[in-house]
Amino acid sequence: MMRLEEQAQRLIENSFYIDTAHAAPRHAPLQGEVHTDVCIVGGGLAGLSAAIELRKRGMQVVLLEGRHIGWGASGRNGGQALAGYASEMEPFERQLGARSAHFAWEMSLDAIRLLRERITQYAIDCDWTPGAMTVAVTPKKARALQAWAEHMQREYGYTHLQSFDAAQTRSLIASKRYCAGVLDDLGGHLHPLNYTLGLGRAALDAGAVMHEQSAVLGVTPAAQAGGGKALVRTAQGSVRASHVLLAGNVQLGDVVPRLARRIMPVGTYIIATEPLGAQRARSLVRNRACVCDTQFVLDYYRLTGDDRLLFGGRVSYSTATPRDLTATMRRSMLAVYPQLSDVRITHAWGGFVDITMNRAPDFGRIAPDVLYLQGFSGHGLALTGLAGLLAAETIAGQAERFDLFTRLRHKPFPGGDSLRTPALVLGMLWYRLRDLL
Repeated sequence: MMRLEEQAQRLIENSFYIDTAHAAPRHAPLQGEVHTDVCIVGGGLAGLSAAIELRKRGMQVVLLEGRHIGWGASGRNGGQALAGYASEMEPFERQLGARSAHFAWEMSLDAIRLLRERITQYAIDCDWTPGAMTVAVTPKKARALQAWAEHMQREYGYTHLQSFDAAQTRSLIASKRYCAGVLDDLGGHLHPLNYTLGLGRAALDAGAVMHEQSAVLGVTPAAQAGGGKALVRTAQGSVRASHVLLAGNVQLGDVVPRLARRIMPVGTYIIATEPLGAQRARSLVRNRACVCDTQFVLDYYRLTGDDRLLFGGRVSYSTATPRDLTATMRRSMLAVYPQLSDVRITHAWGGFVDITMNRAPDFGRIAPDVLYLQGFSGHGLALTGLAGLLAAETIAGQAERFDLFTRLRHKPFPGGDSLRTPALVLGMLWYRLRDLL
């Protein structure tokens, strides 16, 4: 099977985000041995967020990225910034209790606010657009969606939700597919690569040292490395650091194999249409909110700043890219918007997200001086920023918020290294059947 890294490189080659990215500096690979307070592994949203916050606290930071800043999921995703977690609140309520679940929910709202604040603070040009719609495709799912909205309003006091029946939903979204919708006016969407590059510029301006093309080969905590500091090795150099933060998405398993057992790399794919013109684009989603449905194998889409439709979905649990990706995704788009049959597709790309068994985030420590962040489960555009902040707080000695997440229990995927992917593919087929029913 093609290595995950090679698959990811092929998936990003026709990315709309890369073709519309702002210019960004390149950073030389790590050479020789350097010493620092904190070494961050991963140049995506979580790592960059941590770098910014650590520099605010006066710590020296060296960030290592195996490819380029924003190369991974941070620069390829659907661009939807959503409150909450991919798991919803059930794992928090069941494992941690109501009080901690409410605390976790409020932190997810802090994540959205942090993203919006940073866009303003660092003048990041990333086409931020407020509004996030969740839609249901069957009456049964419409009732479940309405019940969820009422639960969040009643139990969590969340006042940003507005519910719509079928007719109201179709007045906003020009598709006959949906039976109901809920609008969250706190969430929204943006150009994720330009947002990531904007954070990279902010971290650089704050004094963080960055090295690209510096894939990490191994991490040794101080207790085993000697010399009082952890050791991080690359092909051409090494970093000695008082603390290490691992923020490498699905690639973390290459560095710390035992972390790989708790996540599964899942491919997800997006197409972009040619520019539709302002009037036609607005006719599709009249409030210009981002949209996702409640299917297990969900569709998600949004309008871009230049009036294209970006349409995503169709996941792969086998890590194999679907054949004829553009045609496959176009069929999914036309099931929602048959009126776009005359529209040309200009881009098709994808990437891998790191899902956990229960879809809740997996934050923790592999040693007192080595932290990790993983398991955002496709819901990480805003949450990664908060995760980086929590890691910085922890390194600075304030671990209360970080440790709430470490209390979540995560099971390894069944089947071991050889059978877990086939087992997950079979499970995926079952859930797709449930969606059809």
